Amino acid sequence: MIIDILKEYYPLIFKGVGYTMLIAIAGTIIGLLIGLLIGVYRTIPTPRNKALRILKKIGDFILSAYIEVFRGTPMMVQALVIFWGFALLNGGQTLNVTFSALLIVSINTGAYMAEIVRGGIISIDKGQFEGAQAIGMGHGKTMFYIVIPQALRNILPSVSNEFIINIKDTSVLNVIGFTELFFQAKTIVSINYQTFATYLLVAIVYFVLTFSISLLLRFIERKMDGKKHFTILGSQSDRASVVAQNSGGGSNE
Repeated sequence: MIIDILKEYYPLIFKGVGYTMLIAIAGTIIGLLIGLLIGVYRTIPTPRNKALRILKKIGDFILSAYIEVFRGTPMMVQALVIFWGFALLNGGQTLNVTFSALLIVSINTGAYMAEIVRGGIISIDKGQFEGAQAIGMGHGKTMFYIVIPQALRNILPSVSNEFIINIKDTSVLNVIGFTELFFQAKTIVSINYQTFATYLLVAIVYFVLTFSISLLLRFIERKMDGKKHFTILGSQSDRASVVAQNSGGGSNE
């Protein structure tokens, strides 16, 4: 029965998978960028100038409110408020559904990414900040060249997990008419009335997507870890050092 549904309605299912992955990928990337910007801003040292210090506190308050609101409310409610709120303010004219879906997932993900990035930045040893300042690097350069590359490696598992969550959470966007995978399942059910078999098929599709992506991301993480066994250049186990010492190159005589 499931195979028959797949054979008959595969164009709708593949279309739903395509839109689901599009929004999940784009939303995660944009959300990560939002999180990085917020993370960099919130780690800026407190300015000495009183006016700038006040502006910094106002910015921190606004960003904190954004994070708490979007982390503390369901994405489905956010989707309805943003989509129909825009229509209310514009005389009934709604946003493009695809753009709305991307906007909703991006800003929701950005709120979570902001805290993930903040944790990644905090995990970097303070000595690296001090060392960068000692050679004259400003906060922006320190973050871009030294801190962020290390923080990204540290938060990669959390970012991967957020991506997996976004693949599943796109299903709530059917409330605004976005034609992702769950929306297509509802469409198929309205045609064939085979509720259990259709939703079971969609559940399998979701599982295959998330499991495959999980394996791929774990493979990428392992590659980024590098080799487990390596030799530090100039160490006692470095072949070149050993040869130099045996030939008398390392003698102090």
